[in-house]
Amino acid sequence: MVSWLILFIPLIAAVLITFVTRKQKDLSSYVSIGAVVLCFILSIDPILTLLKDPHMKPVEQGFSWINIPGLHVEIGTLLDPLSILMLFVVTFVGSLIHIYSRGYMHGEHGYSRFFACMSLFIFSMLGIVLANNFIQIYIFWELVGLSSYLLIGYYFEKPSASDAAKKAFLVNRVGDFGFILGIFVLFQATGTFNFIEINHILEKGGIPESTIYIAALLIFCGAIGKSAQFPLHVWLPDAMEGPTPVSALIHAATMVAAGVYLLARTSLLYHFSPDAMEVVAYIGGFTALLAAVIAVAQNDIKRVIAYSTLSSLGYMVMAMGVGGMTAGMFYLTTHAFFKALLFLAAGSVIHALHTQDIWEMGDVFKKLKTTGTTFILGSLAMAGVFPFSGFWSKDEILTIAFTSHHYFLFTIGILVAFVSAFFMTRLVFVTFFGKGRYHGHPHESPSVMTVPLVILAFFAVVAGFAGMPWIEPNFGSYIAGPLHGGHGEHGFNLFVAGLSTAVVIAGIALGYIVYCKELKSDPLAKNVLYNLAHNKFYFDEFYDNIIVAKVYNGIGRICNFAEVNFIIIFFVNGFAYLTRETGKVLRLTTTGKLQHYALVMVAGVVVLVLFFGVL
Repeated sequence: MVSWLILFIPLIAAVLITFVTRKQKDLSSYVSIGAVVLCFILSIDPILTLLKDPHMKPVEQGFSWINIPGLHVEIGTLLDPLSILMLFVVTFVGSLIHIYSRGYMHGEHGYSRFFACMSLFIFSMLGIVLANNFIQIYIFWELVGLSSYLLIGYYFEKPSASDAAKKAFLVNRVGDFGFILGIFVLFQATGTFNFIEINHILEKGGIPESTIYIAALLIFCGAIGKSAQFPLHVWLPDAMEGPTPVSALIHAATMVAAGVYLLARTSLLYHFSPDAMEVVAYIGGFTALLAAVIAVAQNDIKRVIAYSTLSSLGYMVMAMGVGGMTAGMFYLTTHAFFKALLFLAAGSVIHALHTQDIWEMGDVFKKLKTTGTTFILGSLAMAGVFPFSGFWSKDEILTIAFTSHHYFLFTIGILVAFVSAFFMTRLVFVTFFGKGRYHGHPHESPSVMTVPLVILAFFAVVAGFAGMPWIEPNFGSYIAGPLHGGHGEHGFNLFVAGLSTAVVIAGIALGYIVYCKELKSDPLAKNVLYNLAHNKFYFDEFYDNIIVAKVYNGIGRICNFAEVNFIIIFFVNGFAYLTRETGKVLRLTTTGKLQHYALVMVAGVVVLVLFFGVL
């Protein structure tokens, strides 16, 4: 019963705001905030249950929706360690973002609309987390896409915002097409959509390896779209066109986490397809490195953090691919805290300076001490500095890659750690220190915005201790159960920890050397690689000029030719011509003379007798 309440409370809030409190802005914000906070309070009970019993059995509640021969679909909820963990992440981080939004969005046009969409977003993500079958998760998967479209396009009067919303929606549809195909391939092989039933069938064996491989890759397409992995990574940075709290919610607690959660939920499927896991690992590793390099050359504070999210998601996906399901979920959890912190702190800076260009900031730490301090703490966690949360979660992923003999991916992970430390150092120094390049008189944000920053900063510092291998029970003890092949225990690898710490220190040192000066522009701007990265390696231009202009439009012209010359001429006009000519023939039989009608009747009787023996 609790799971159903948690699921539907945000939906009720969205409906109330839309139809009842729409004109009462403050009340709308209270309804939305109250709903997500209540969801968090209700989720404490299953969290405590899990803490008491790390080996708790899954709890399913549901009812039949469609039940016909050969097809049974149910609507239900599933509470197990994996869904309970995600409940905590979504409701806790979501609550802080909602509270922050009340201050950040103050005075914005469409205030009630914003909170209605935020509540719908939380409802959609909770639907994914609590779903016990593929059909239900796909429905909420699409609702998350709709919610993101509404929130990214919140400033729909701006062409860039409306374009970004459409881009996010359409790019995700590409991945979702593969996802739905994968669902039906798996249904064809197992005869069910239920997660637990599918796992039982997979454990029994009998499903061809090729079928498992195809289903795993197709389902991974959905994760590629939602978690913005290469080659569908292009939508996520443009999602920065939405308000900053939306960016925090998308990047930390909801949309992009859905893809990684899907991989964790279907971990047994990948466990039985090592080849599919290799594909997952290498796509994740490549995305992590690509995004980290691009982040170095971005000047918009939100876009730098957005590309850091892309890189972190690549890390998580790589972890899933090398068999570190537990490590991937651990990083997802710690990442939610420090990434929400970074975005909300960036929003506080934007709120004070009214610009997003880091080269129009500088020397604001003394004016924004709370914001600056929490931002630095989040940056240290993102960079993977010991003993912040990012160190423990990243180190576990690197350890798994190393001990599973994925040395190339391990090397990529180490390189990404170096680049991440470099671009986060760049971001901190250019934004908060050096030469002041801003105008006006910035001041610290109100407490409704800074208190969530302090709370998130606390978790960004300490959350990693939950995964320390010498603490029992630790994160892996609780979450490894439902993650087949999750490798709950890995121990502490001194070589990996030492190497990762060394490259992080090197990245920070290099960033300090380059950007500690009083600079007016980026000293690396004339570098060829920098310019390629600044232009995102021209992926958008390639998609626009080749995929869309040539391939997509070419297919459109072929379809138009087929429609005009075959469908319209042959079918539409052809049937009209046939009907008209048939009418002309039949009109000849309508003479008005009785003897003609009698002759036709006699002829009809003769035909029946001769051919059918009626009489």
